[in-house]
This record gives sequence, C-alpha cells and structure tokens, in this order.
Amino acid sequence: MAVEPFLGTRSQKLFIATISIQAVAVLAIISITFHLVAEHVDFNKSNYKACVTLPCYLALFVLAEIFELLMAFDALRLRNVIQLAGILLFHVALVVFAAIQVHETKTALTLNVRFDLPDLLTLAKQCGGHHTLYSKVKHLLIVVPCVIAGAWFIMLFFVRALYYEFGWAIFRVVGANPAMKTMYQFYQVLICLLKFDFFAFTGVTTQLLIVVLSTNSAEFGLTIAAIPVVLMLLIGCAFAVQREIRWLMAFSLVLMLASETYFYKLVRFFEPSSEEQYETTRATLTVFTIVAFLLLLTTFGIGLRCFHDFGKGLYASKTSDTLLFRPKRGSKSKGRGEDKDDSLGQPLEPRMSIE
Repeated sequence: MAVEPFLGTRSQKLFIATISIQAVAVLAIISITFHLVAEHVDFNKSNYKACVTLPCYLALFVLAEIFELLMAFDALRLRNVIQLAGILLFHVALVVFAAIQVHETKTALTLNVRFDLPDLLTLAKQCGGHHTLYSKVKHLLIVVPCVIAGAWFIMLFFVRALYYEFGWAIFRVVGANPAMKTMYQFYQVLICLLKFDFFAFTGVTTQLLIVVLSTNSAEFGLTIAAIPVVLMLLIGCAFAVQREIRWLMAFSLVLMLASETYFYKLVRFFEPSSEEQYETTRATLTVFTIVAFLLLLTTFGIGLRCFHDFGKGLYASKTSDTLLFRPKRGSKSKGRGEDKDDSLGQPLEPRMSIE
C-alpha cells in the first residue's frame, strides 16, 4: 500500500480546513471584542493598566492558532499520528484557556480600574451589570470556547480517519521490528513535546512581558534573558536526539532539569506582596505555568529514554524519515505488489499489519 502524498486525500484537506475556519472565526470574534473594549478604554492610561489583559488575550490566541495550524501541516507532512493526538490535546487546552478568559476579562473590566472622581460615566460602564461594557462583550467571550469545542469534535473525526490512513508510516521507516517501532515512537513523542514546550514557554513569557512586568524591573530583564536560553535548549535537544550526539543530549537534559527552577514564579502569583500585580492574569498564568512545568518534566523523562536508545540502530531512520514520506515518482502506476521503499534502497517484504 503506497503512502498518500501530502494533502493528497480528502481527510487531510478537511482536517486543515477545519482548523483554518475555526481559527478565522475565533480571531474574528476576539478582534470584535477587543474593538468594543477599545472604544471605551484607553490602554495607555495607568488607571486602565489592568485592561491590558484583553490585548494580551488576543495576542496569545493569534499565536496559538498560528502554532496549531503549523503543527497540523507538520503532522500531515510527516504522517505523525502522535503529533495529531498532541494537537487534539492542545485544542482541549485552548478550550480551557478561552473559558478562563471569560472570568479574567470580567475581573479586568469590573474590578481593577482606578477612576478619578469626575469619571463617573466611565465607572458606570465598567460595572458588571446590564447595559455595561462587560455585558456587551460577555456573549462574545462565551462563544469562543464553544466554537473551539465544536471544532474539536470535527477534528476528532478526521484524526480517526488519518490514523488509519497513516498506519503504514512507521512500518516504512523502521520495518516490522517491535523494538525499533517502540524506540521510534518515543523519539516522535520527544520531538512533539519539544514543540509544545516552545509554545507553553512563549505563552507564559508573553503574559509576563505584556501584562505584569514593568520594563525597568530586574525581573523583566531576567525574563528577556531566559528567552534565547530556552530556545537554544529546545533546538539543541531536538538536534542532539536526531543526530544521537551524546554530549549535547546530556547537556540539554541537565539544562532542562535546571530550567524547572524557573517555575518559582508560581509562588509569586499568590504571595501577599505581589498578588495584586498578578490579579487579572493569575488564573491563566497559573494554568500556563503548571502545564509548562509538567510538559518540561515529561520531556526530561522521555529524553532520558531516548538517550538510552542511542546507538541501537535507529539513527538512519531518524535522519532520513523526511525523505521516506515523500511520494515516490511513478507510485500511482505501480501495483500494490510492486510498491518498494526506494529511499532505503531495499524492497520491503510483503506488508503485514503490526498493530
């Protein structure tokens, strides 16, 4: 059975279309919400500083939707079922994030604006009752997680179809050896986790830089300095595990474990001395930080397993897997019994299910 070309089937096209349509709909709703708030709120004024939650919310969703779409293209290109499952979990996280934003936007618009005495009209608009600013955007905020959840069920249907469509992918890379298949799956999980680590770290950093931290604080400088370090860590780990570079992999794992100490910030979200600083973003930052911590810890554990698998015959499969998934010339004209894996240079034995 020949592997279908990239975006060559109905399931692949509709999966990408579902994510794209959902992204456009969600970003349109959030943009309308932002516009309605911006008509009454000047984000540059100090007494509206808490309302910066909303533009940050928009920025994070733009980042999340672009990230999810790129991950979907990448998963289809590599025929990576594990990454497709990761996208479904990521989509669930988006539903949770959108639901949390309903509460945090209400907090920002109703509780955290400091007014001057003459500004009574604005004060009335910022309350949480009927015919107020929050009441205007509340329904839009509630629609967002509903749209994302609806798209998730459609995506689930297409991922099921893609699971059967991509069933031969690992067989084409490592053959029918169960041990090789297991090692390759751990490698795929690690690469997938590194990608989600990147988004989780970016999400936490974006919120800290836009909403919370002052540009002249030491914590702001430390957060900026951590960005290139984490990027080098993730890229270095991915390169090391693919090329089986032992010293670089060991260094990446040590640095990864050291990075866990960065999550001391979780304590600061609830400390009496700093809790007011994080009031409008505490829920989102707490969720992002915990998820990032667990992802990085899981990545460390899977990384140890992959490190243990170095030198066991998987190197060729990891370094040539992108070539293996390219459609071969003339593959449409070949019969089922004539299908060969030319990228390995050897014909495959008659194919059998290894599931």
